[in-house]
Amino acid sequence: MPTSRPDILREPVGIIGAGPAGLINAHVLLQDGFTDVTLITRDKSVGGTWMRDRIYPGLYINSVHGEYSFSPMDMPQPEMSPESGDRLSGLNICDYMETFAERFLIGKAKLKYDTEVLNIDRDAKGVWKIAVKDPRTNSSSVMTFSRIILATGGSSHPNIPSKLCQEAADKEGFQGLVVHSEQFAIRLGEVLASVKPSGSTEGDKETVLVIGGGKSAQDICAKLAKEGRKVTIVTEKLQPFNAGPKPSPDFIRKSRLISVLSPTAKLNTRLERFLHTSAIGGAVVRLVWRQAQERSFKAYNISNDSPLRNTYPLFWAIHSSDEGTARSNTFAALATAGAINIISARAVGYGEDGRSVLLSNGQVVETNVVVLATGYQSSWTNIFTPATAEELGITTHIPTCRSETSWNYNSLKNPPPPIAGNGDAGVTSIYRGLIPAKNLHKRDFAIAGGLFVVNFTYPTEVAAHWVSSYFQGDEMRLPLSQEEALKETEEHAAWVKIRYPDVPAWGNLSGMTRLHVFAWPQVVDELLEDMYLPSMRSGGNWFNWAFKVINLKEIASLGDERRAKREASSMNTGTTP
Repeated sequence: MPTSRPDILREPVGIIGAGPAGLINAHVLLQDGFTDVTLITRDKSVGGTWMRDRIYPGLYINSVHGEYSFSPMDMPQPEMSPESGDRLSGLNICDYMETFAERFLIGKAKLKYDTEVLNIDRDAKGVWKIAVKDPRTNSSSVMTFSRIILATGGSSHPNIPSKLCQEAADKEGFQGLVVHSEQFAIRLGEVLASVKPSGSTEGDKETVLVIGGGKSAQDICAKLAKEGRKVTIVTEKLQPFNAGPKPSPDFIRKSRLISVLSPTAKLNTRLERFLHTSAIGGAVVRLVWRQAQERSFKAYNISNDSPLRNTYPLFWAIHSSDEGTARSNTFAALATAGAINIISARAVGYGEDGRSVLLSNGQVVETNVVVLATGYQSSWTNIFTPATAEELGITTHIPTCRSETSWNYNSLKNPPPPIAGNGDAGVTSIYRGLIPAKNLHKRDFAIAGGLFVVNFTYPTEVAAHWVSSYFQGDEMRLPLSQEEALKETEEHAAWVKIRYPDVPAWGNLSGMTRLHVFAWPQVVDELLEDMYLPSMRSGGNWFNWAFKVINLKEIASLGDERRAKREASSMNTGTTP
């Protein structure tokens, strides 16, 4: 017999992770009437990626004021707003998440800090058992839940190449410091102490070598250069950036316009179909993205032969640095000024002299500190046994059916060459990026924070409502069978390989359960329609809808809207809401 909704609300829910996704999911559950919600984190405070130990002065994120926040609580205006182009700093996000937890969760949900998850399993009765450990006391215990939300994200388990790890450094007798970017903030003092400021006799000979070309690598280089250290970055390609002489107006930056210019598997509007399927529309799309990237280069007066131009095309990239206004203290500005040395190569190991790193182009770079900004791997690997992961459906698998859609979009002409083997790689089967297709009809497990989009918090908040409705057994637009759900996820995986051909397939599954990047408004529409709620909430008419500014207040009433639909449905069926 199905569990009644009042009983569901009393059953314990465990949320693994206390970053932004974990916090908003806990809040929505509490607002919906769940009475036993527990957040589990290995950290000593909330914030996840933006936890206080992981940020440092001068670190800015890609979002501007009004973006990286949730509808229940406004984000304070950042300091130095005019100078930064309204950018939010890591400290802004850290403060916001801590305040959000204090205001909405403390005293209502249970927060288990300094708690390491060792294993997650589900017994024969369907009870989730989470084995945990307190590293302070080395004591272990098992926590039980009726439902769990996996909100561990994709930035908690460092990906360290075997030839560059600490063990490889020790084997070659490397005498310098080796630090992964995850530890950079907490070890910043140690890094600065290991390299003297440039301009001094010792400082001119000492260098920090940063390996990697993403935003973390670029931010770290900029921080060290501003601290007066000599910095070299080694990467085969740099992550692209977006900048201009002045901030983009809200009707461009905060509207649907950019998402409309980024094709999706399903083109829902006439404008999208024109832009991506017609010859004229495709030419317009390609021109706009090329001009956006060229505008960024011109904002910093980057010459045609500069290594700063060795980037991925902005249109085809899944990562980009949104710097807004060109400023003198950014990576691009400092590199243009000669404060950061860029080498287009790949680090392949440590030299036998104990002082250097070997590069793929034959160069040898002497260094005192190596910072590995080499990304992250899935945070799920060590907390599920292979059998549990397979049963749940959070592994990759060989596609079971061939996609019937070809997506011969005109806007996708002249793509970058695909990564070797990407076409034969396994695919994920996480429906909507939230529920494993194999587990869809159990309604006892969800994933939060895995939607890979440029605007993180808006879709994540809508997804939290989706998950709460799903847990409560609300009427939703869901696949009728596991096979139908699997087919949908495989169709999306086939689309991703066409849209982003040079992106490794599912390299970090926990941080990339559903890849949409710029097309986040379409993701939101999809989730709202699954709950039978109005979509395209920014409004507008046939002429201006793509330019209407999207505001978080549009989704502030989602809980009430869902409650009203539930009550109406209960009146029609004669059941208890």
